[in-house]
Amino acid sequence: MTLARRIEQQDPDVSLPPALQDAAEAARIAGLPYKGSVDPEEAWSLIQAGQATLVDVRTAEERKFVGHVRESVHVAWQIGPALLKNPRFIRELEAKAGKSNPILLLCRSGKRSAAAAEAARKAGFQNVFNVKEGFEGDLDAQQQRGVENGWRFRGLPWVQD
Repeated sequence: MTLARRIEQQDPDVSLPPALQDAAEAARIAGLPYKGSVDPEEAWSLIQAGQATLVDVRTAEERKFVGHVRESVHVAWQIGPALLKNPRFIRELEAKAGKSNPILLLCRSGKRSAAAAEAARKAGFQNVFNVKEGFEGDLDAQQQRGVENGWRFRGLPWVQD
């Protein structure tokens, strides 16, 4: 759909940065249950430009022992030793990132953040995107992370406490 046509139809995506507009269109075509997905490099560019908020949905322990993006805010999708869904996730997400602002969700591999993005979308968040590959990336043939893809693999900034 052309930009002029989207403006004509009062499409809310026209206020998003172009990269997020493209991600939203790709998600619409693919039938994703959330606004869209972006790769780690695109996420970092959006964060640096102040065009989106990065929300790390991993556990506090993962952030502490594996590392995290300094520019992220933390809202755990799952909590406790049993990794139960955080009953306060939606409230905390809204308090820390707002309901209509562009939000990029990051987890270990992109799977929990996709589930969190779907839940946020169902709760009325308009512009929630998943960061593909996550912080550590997918498992390789030897069941190890961080050797094929992910935030750290791509050399993007991160810190460890």
